[in-house]
Order: sequence, then structure tokens, then C-alpha cells
Amino acid sequence: MIRTSRVGAVHGAFVLFAVVLIGRAAQVQLLETAAWRARAQQQQVAAAPLPAPRGRILDATGTLLVESRQLVRLSVAPREVAAAGARGTPSGAARLAALARALAHAGVSPEWVGRATDTARAWVTLPGRFLESDVRAIAATRGVHPEPVLERVPPATEGLRRLVGRADDAGAAVDGLERSLDRWLRGEAGRAILFKDARGRRFDSPAGERSEPRAGSTVSLTINQALQDIAERALTDAVGAMRATGGDLVMLDPESGEVRAMASRRGDPRSTGATALTEPYEPGSTIKPFVAARLLDLGRARVDEVVTTYNGTWALNGRTIRDDHPAAAFSLADVIRFSSNIGIVQFAARLTPREEYELFRDAGFGAPTGFPYPAEESGRLPSPPRWDRQTAASLAMGYALNVTPLQLAVAYAAIANGGELLEPAIVREARASDGRVLYRHARRVVRRVMTEETARVVRGLLRGVVDGGTAESAHLATLDIAGKTGTSQRTENGRYVAGRYTASFVGLFPADHPRLVILVKLDDPRKSIYGGTAAAPVMKTVVLAALAARDAALDRRALAASSASQGPPGAGAAAGAAAGDGAGRADTLVRVAESGSVPYVYRLDAPGAPGAPGAPPRGAVTARAVPDVHGLPVRHAVYALHRAGFRVTLAGEAGAGAAAGSSPSAGEAVPAGSIIRLTRAP
Repeated sequence: MIRTSRVGAVHGAFVLFAVVLIGRAAQVQLLETAAWRARAQQQQVAAAPLPAPRGRILDATGTLLVESRQLVRLSVAPREVAAAGARGTPSGAARLAALARALAHAGVSPEWVGRATDTARAWVTLPGRFLESDVRAIAATRGVHPEPVLERVPPATEGLRRLVGRADDAGAAVDGLERSLDRWLRGEAGRAILFKDARGRRFDSPAGERSEPRAGSTVSLTINQALQDIAERALTDAVGAMRATGGDLVMLDPESGEVRAMASRRGDPRSTGATALTEPYEPGSTIKPFVAARLLDLGRARVDEVVTTYNGTWALNGRTIRDDHPAAAFSLADVIRFSSNIGIVQFAARLTPREEYELFRDAGFGAPTGFPYPAEESGRLPSPPRWDRQTAASLAMGYALNVTPLQLAVAYAAIANGGELLEPAIVREARASDGRVLYRHARRVVRRVMTEETARVVRGLLRGVVDGGTAESAHLATLDIAGKTGTSQRTENGRYVAGRYTASFVGLFPADHPRLVILVKLDDPRKSIYGGTAAAPVMKTVVLAALAARDAALDRRALAASSASQGPPGAGAAAGAAAGDGAGRADTLVRVAESGSVPYVYRLDAPGAPGAPGAPPRGAVTARAVPDVHGLPVRHAVYALHRAGFRVTLAGEAGAGAAAGSSPSAGEAVPAGSIIRLTRAP
């Protein structure tokens, strides 16, 4: 009986164990299926991320500025490399030695080669990233695990790097346009499925399971690469020649508000941003045209109205105001031409504090421009309740307020385009990887700053600054330039520092119907402190270089027509138009040739010009005969040579005269675009 009960107990235990086992199996297989499947997936399958390339950044002409490049990061499992292979394969030591040689050839330092082949280590990730083509054989070695990574290739020039900003090693935007445009530039990462064995080794999925990454959108900027290069070279040369601590240069299209170039330079290596957007300064006399414009709009002043200027020294509210060009009296036109502080303060006294504040506020000062840059400064414009007895006069002279170079350039664009303040633009278009247009820039008017008639009159005042005023060094023999100089004392820790100045010049090119607004600012120049001698010549350099550049987006025929229609300073448009388009163009070309060489520009209707019937392919340089211009009036000779596809320089006595000959001589075959030296009859 006892034996029977023991057997039953044993049997019962076995039954209970079986029930528990079946129950547990049912629980695992029916109730916990998802959890155990996930654990198996975790042990057997790994997902390798496939980084998405950030979108490309192009200039306005489609030239590539920034792109992402596919690279490879290498990790090595030394024990896996040395593990025994199939019969007849190299030994582990031989495989490690071959790997060491390959790594050294790929440029890996001896220290890291030693680590990667040390079997005492389980895993080694090599520093740096490699081109896939350079390490293809290494990546195929057993025990070497490649990982695709992306590298952001920055712009080639310092000015663009400051503006565009950076993306880190993980592809995340850090600053600049990379950050503000990140919603378009960043892509969607993909992933590849890999299988792992019991030793943790990874193998490609037999089914090739992967989701491909999707590249970011392509963003086209309004920057013109040719103008950007010109701006950066000119600014660098000016900073060096004037022994300045830095400077900024901004070029924009006043009709659309599109920024064509933006260059910034600083001696401090810690400065990495676009300082034309982030460092406000007191603009000095470049503010004065806006005071004149508001007075003209309100009918409280005339261009020929004269005020006493006290021979350059005047005491006001316990403060002495001085002029660099002393005179007993100045008209409003001469106040702008010679940058009279005394004159502008007297004219500005006709405005109430509220009116004076509003004229600067309406010009966009003291508020962000809307430019898509994460660290743009708004500048400073004090409201009337915070003024003291000196503020009204200080504001009229360009002190007591801070503006960024971009803000000032945008304000001058209103003078150039007929009085409309525009929102500046840096993005022309954003296009998705599938070709869809996500964004396209449209001209946006913020407000009207002055009437069209007032803007035209102020442009005439600014032309006088270059034609016999404080900016004569910006004068061109070819086309008229208008602009205003500025020289302001610099501050340090809130106090003005003796002997330290900011020299600036804002120019309109050409003076009538401007195509470009160009702002030049030099910080603390040592050779000359004045905007007229330090900054204005940079404008001239930039314009001449832009005229000579093939891809600077300047319509030279329109510029020539504009010059012909202007006639001499002060003449009406009819004077130039009366001579006819060809004669006016020839006169313009002669003036260009007087100061150098006529820029090589194909006329659309010129024989052999690109696009004309029978023209050679673009980029081909063809030889053509030099036309016989002997005895022709000089302007007709220059025009004929230019139409034939040549550049021209003039030699001989100045004056109209006739052409005596050319070098190379008439009939000689010369490559298109060559310089022809034209001599004038005595």
C-alpha cells in the first residue's frame, strides 16, 4: 500500500511537470510570441543605418557650392581576421600581416595599424574616414566592418563658409544657412538589415532587405559665384592695403532684394559667422541721404536751399560739431556732396523727434530684415522717450544708432529702386530630390520709404558725391556711380576711442537704374580713416572686375545703353538718346577703352556670336580677321572692333580724331577675345 502510494506520487509529479511544461510552452508560443520573437530578432538581426546625404547648395547660376560626399568608417575585429579559415587559405598571421600592409597603404598611422592587428583586442574603430574606392579591398577582408558615413564638403571661400555655416559629422546642422535651411537640406536616413551568427559576426541579408535613404532638397541661393569671388578678393586686398582689422562687403540687386555676394573678414580667428549680419556699427554719414529724402518728401527742404555752416565749426547744446570740408554755407546738395555734419544737423532740426525716429525706422533700422540667418542682429534705434538733448543731432550724423551692413544696403536699395524697402533674399529656389519645387523666391515689398521722384532726386545727390564730392576715388570713366561715404568713430566698452574709425561707402551702380547696391565697410583702417579714400576705391575695383567677368550676371548691353541715355552728368536722358543706340554705345566703349580695355562681350547679332547663325559651339575660341578701321573716327573704329569680337585699348593723344591703325594689323587672323591696340592719328 505504501509502495503504491509512492508510485502514484511519482506519477502525479510527472503529470504535474508535464502540465506545467505544456502550460509554459503554450504561454511562450501563444501569449509571449511577440516578446520572444523580438529577442530572437535582437540576437540574430541588426539594422545598420544608411545616412541620408544633405541637399546640395547651388549658386544662382547652378554652380555647386556645397555637397555631401560618401565616405567609409572602418572597424576591425582582429580575432575574427586571424580566425582559422578553410583548408588552403592563408594563415591568421598572414592575414593580419596583409591587413597591416593595406592599412598602412591607405594612410592609417602605425599606432592604429598595430591596434587593428592586435588579437588581444576584440574591436577597434579606426579614426578618420576613407573614400570607398581607396579601401574597397580592405573592406572586403573578413573581420573588417565598413560603415558608410557622409562628409559635408564646405564652400571653397571664407566668405561663403561664414554665410553657409557648418554641419557636424553626424550630418546635423550647426550654424549659418545650414541651420536655418535645415528643414529642406536634411534628408531621411535609410537602413540595411544584417544577420548575426553566434560569434556576433554580421552578414548581409539574403533577401537584401533595406530601405534606401532619401537625399535632402537642393537649395539654390541668390549668390553669384563670380561676384562672390570678386567681392572676397577685393575685400581681402583692401583690408591688407588699409591695414584694417577687418571688413564687410555686401552686394545686392535693388530690384529684387536678392543678395549677390556677401563677404566678411576678421583678424580674430574666433570670428566664424557672417559679420555683415551679426555685427552692427554706427554708420556715420551714410545715413544723411535718408534725412534729405524725408525732408524732400515732406516739402520742408529744397535741393538748392542753403544753410549757414559756420566755416566748419559750430557749437550746439554744449557740443562742438565740425566739418572736414569747412565752408560758410552749403546747399542741401552740397551738404550731401561734402558730407557736412553742421548742414545736415540744421536741416534735420526741421523734423520733430517722432518724425526723425520714424524716418530711420521706416528705412528698416532697429529691426531684423527677415534674412534667413539664425544669428542676425536687429541693430539699435532708440525711441524718442530715451533721447537726450544730443540724440537728434547724433542720429542725423549717423551716430546713436547701430545698423548691420545688410540693413544699410537694403535701405540704399530703396533709393535705387524708386523708394520701396524690400525684404532681402538669399534663397532663390528649393527643389526636392524628385524635382518638386518647394519654394521659389518672390519679390516682397515691406513698405514704401520715399516717393519715386524723391528717390530719383536723391540718386542725383549721390551721383554728386562721386562726381566732385567726398567719393571721387570711386569715379569711373565708363559708367556713372552714385554713392555716399561714411567715417564714424569706433567704440570700445561703450566709449569712443580716439584714432579708431570705421570707413564705409555705399554705392549704386550705375547711377541711374542701378543694377547693384554695393556696401564696403573697413574696420579700424590705419592707412586712411576716411570712407572716401579707404572704402570708395573698393567699389570701383569691384565694378571693373564685375564688368570684365563673363559670368557676373551683368547685362553689359543694358549698361551701355543706360550710359548712353544718361549723357554727361546733369544732362537729360534725351541728350544721349539723340545720338542713337550705336553711337551712344560706341561712345561708351571709347570711354572704357580710355581706362583699360573694352570688356569682351558677344553681341547677340554679331557674326560668330554664340547663338547666331553659323556660330561655333560655346566655349570654342575661333580665329577671325581684324577689320580694317584705318581712317575711321575713333568711336566707330572701337565699335567695329568690338562687334567683331575683340577687346580694345587706345594709344595716342587723347581726343576724338581718327584711327591710324591697329596692332595686330587689319586682315590678320586673331583669336576671338584678343586685345587689339588701336592707335590714333596725331
